[in-house]
Parts: sequence; structure tokens; C-alpha cells
Amino acid sequence: MLRKVLVANRGEIAVRIMRACQEMGLATVAVYSEADRTAPHVRHAQEAYCIGPAPAIESYLRIDRIIDVAKKAQVDGIHPGYGFLAENPEFAQAVLDAGLIWIGPPPAAMRMMGDKTVARNTMAAAGIPIIPGVQETLHDDDLMAKCAAIGFPLLVKAAAGGGGKGMRRVNTLEELPEALRLARNEARAAFGDDRVYVEKMLDTIRHIEFQILADQHGNVIHLGERECSIQRRHQKLIEEAPSLALNEDLRRRMGEAAVKVAKQAGYVSAGTVEFLLDQDGNFYFLEMNTRLQVEHAVTEMVTGVDIVKEMLRIAAGRKLRYSQDDIRIKGWSIECRILAEDPYHNFMPSTGEIVGLWEPTGPGVRLESGIYQGMQITPYYDSLIAKLIVWGETRAEAILRMRRALVEYQIVGVKTTIPFHIQVMNSTRYQGGQLDTRFLENHFTIEQTVQPHIPEVAAIAATLFAHQRTQQAVLLHQDRLSPWKMAARRDALRRPLR
Repeated sequence: MLRKVLVANRGEIAVRIMRACQEMGLATVAVYSEADRTAPHVRHAQEAYCIGPAPAIESYLRIDRIIDVAKKAQVDGIHPGYGFLAENPEFAQAVLDAGLIWIGPPPAAMRMMGDKTVARNTMAAAGIPIIPGVQETLHDDDLMAKCAAIGFPLLVKAAAGGGGKGMRRVNTLEELPEALRLARNEARAAFGDDRVYVEKMLDTIRHIEFQILADQHGNVIHLGERECSIQRRHQKLIEEAPSLALNEDLRRRMGEAAVKVAKQAGYVSAGTVEFLLDQDGNFYFLEMNTRLQVEHAVTEMVTGVDIVKEMLRIAAGRKLRYSQDDIRIKGWSIECRILAEDPYHNFMPSTGEIVGLWEPTGPGVRLESGIYQGMQITPYYDSLIAKLIVWGETRAEAILRMRRALVEYQIVGVKTTIPFHIQVMNSTRYQGGQLDTRFLENHFTIEQTVQPHIPEVAAIAATLFAHQRTQQAVLLHQDRLSPWKMAARRDALRRPLR
């Protein structure tokens, strides 16, 4: 039975999982690096343990330290979230070997779907359509000959990875040797495995994924699709559910294919089957993510299914509470990934202290955040700091609600992607649903706009801040005042001006 869960992650996803645990009456344990000592996920947990220095390789990626904490805290199970060790079958096996419950898919399914060439070959044998390509490990000369027969453009991809790492577009045969070299080097650095494969590059396509739930009793269902075509360097930035590109017949066929993929892999828990969809309605298996997805919230918003709670129930051996006929899509949901990056300078990472924070609220608005005012954004981890999700009865209402929420959302001290998201919401092409995976490269330009009142507001804020610091300094030197009077005056200075 699950009574106490360790969340082997940080940031907004750790908080999200802990909230689900707490609603189910489960105790929670956090792990943190020295850089995350005051992070929100540490505050949300009932127990918290430091597992090492700031670099992830010395903390969040240390399987031995996480297992040691799990034993010390006497937890029953471990939830990996996403990123870090979430798709590492060795970590899953170590959890099981320690006599604990792994809140995720079986290690064998993770290994099968984690190796992209094995996954593609397995799905092709099962009759699932895949993108034409070369899966075999060949000498470069043989590989180039096969690639020439397939035709260009092509995509070189890492066999052991995902997330855009170890991936190179190739437009001509002459570009192929260098693309292979670069992709192998990047794959080796990211995944410790330099194997690559090549597939046909499909232009003007959509990235469509289906959310899967599978229990330990052979029941598998899907929760509909998500549109994930707004990407930068193969990294998703905006997701929505459902997709304008699917009618009921196509949704049924793709959903059935996704369920077949999960069954073929012997899958259990929550997972995501990703497809590419062309303009003619042909879809192709891309990969399966053997973990909880960043964008799971949009599916929750339109189905009413709490995916994290279902993962916990499945891990505890319970049957799914839903059949496929129970799943109904209601309304529309959009998610914007809020990144600590500067969209006006090629999305360069931004670090520093968050000195001001105003979060959006209101009907249909959901914010999953891993930040607070005064927090330091460090260079050690992924730049995702929050996810803003909205729901509307229609797609048009969801876009308007997202735009309103983004305008409300103010983060001061670091650069974020909020201005970029506002511009996308204002884009007539996005509003019209004319999406594909090269939307940002071919149909969108980031325009930097400065509101005329911003310099004046900044000057006034700086003056008030300097005045407040001066007054506090005067108070500290008035030794004759009692501590009670000093505290009262400090409180008065902190009150907002009216």
C-alpha cells in the first residue's frame, strides 16, 4: 500500500505531485540540492532531505542518494516526475530492488520505448505506421546510399534520447556526414549513447500526442489528444487540447493506435504516444514518453481526470476508474510554458533574483509554479519555472483568457517568455489554428515593444525603494527606541502607499 511517497524531483512538478498525494491522504517527502534549500517543493513536503550540491549530476541524478533517503524516511513509493531520472530504467529497477513501489511504467517498457530504433521497429511490426527512414546501424557509406534513395530533407536523431538533443536536419547529401558527426557527439554527451538513426523529414506537419492510462490488470484507455506544434528547436512551448486538426473519425483511429502502442509495449501507468500528422490526415508513430508529461494539465482540464492521482492509484494496484466510454472532452484548454529565457535574444537563459511577482487568477485559470518572490533563478537546472493553463468553453474563449492571464502575470528580476506568449496569442495565424511544427521559423516574428510608461514606473519604484532603505537605516541607529516601537515602524514602512 502507498502511505508515504518520495518525490524525486524539484520545481513546479514536485509541488504538483505533492498536492495530489496530500489530497489522497499520503505523506510526502522531498529531496533537494543545496541550491534548492528554500525552494517551494521543500516547503510543501512534510519531510525534506538534502541530497548534494547544486549540480544535478551530484544531487538529483544520484540514484544511490535518493534510495538512501527513501529508506531513511521509510517511504512506500517514489514518483520521479519528469526530467532527471524519470525515464531511466536503471532508477526504476533500483527502486523496485529496494522493495519500494515505482510510480511509473515497468523498466522493461521504459527500455523498449527509450530506444527509438527498437520502438520504431516494434511498432512497424505491429502495423503502426512509422515515418520512412533507416533504423539499422550501418557504416556511413551504406547509410548515405540509403539516405539518397529515401530523399531529402532528412532528420538525424539520437536512438537513446529525445527532447531535441542529438537531432539534426539535413537538406542535402553533402551535409549528411557533418550532421551525423554532430548528432553522435551530442547524443553521447546527453545520453551516453552515440547511436543515431535517420528518418524522412516531413514538412508542414503537426505534432499530436495522445495521453494513455494503463493499469496492472490489462485495462488501457486514452484521454484524447494534445496539439503540441508550437515548438522551438524541437522543444514544446505551447500546448492545447483538443486539436483543431482532428475530426471524430481521425481521433478514434489515432486513439486506437495509441492504445495499441501501449499494449504492445506492456505499458502500465500514465504515458504519452506521440504522432506526426500531415496535411492529408496521415499519421505516423514518433515515440512514446514513458513518464508524466509537462503538458498533462491541459488534458486534465478538458477531461476532468486527475492524471497524477491515477498514477498513484495504478501504482498501488488498483483498477482504472474509467472506461474509454467514460472519457468526454469538454471545452478547450491551452498551456504556456513560462521559461526563464529572453525571447528577444534567441531565448537565452536568464538568471537572477525574482524581485517582483504578481500571479494571474480568475475563472478558468490554473497556475503551476515553482517560484516565489525573492527566489534566485540559478543556471543549474531547466529554465521552466511555471506553467500557465487556462480553460474556456471554446478555443476562442481560451485564447482570450490566456491573453488576459499573461498580461496579469508579472515577473520582475529575470527575463521570461511571457511577452513571447502574448504575441503568439495575438497572432492571427495562431488564432485561426494554422499550426505546424515550423510555425515559429516560418510564420512568426518576435517584436520587441516597450510600453511608454514603463521607464517612469521603474524610476518611481527605484526612488521609493531607496527611500525605504534609508528610513530603515535610520531606525536601526535609534538605540533609545524599544524593540516594539522599532518593529511597529518597520511594519508601517512596509505598507503600500495609498
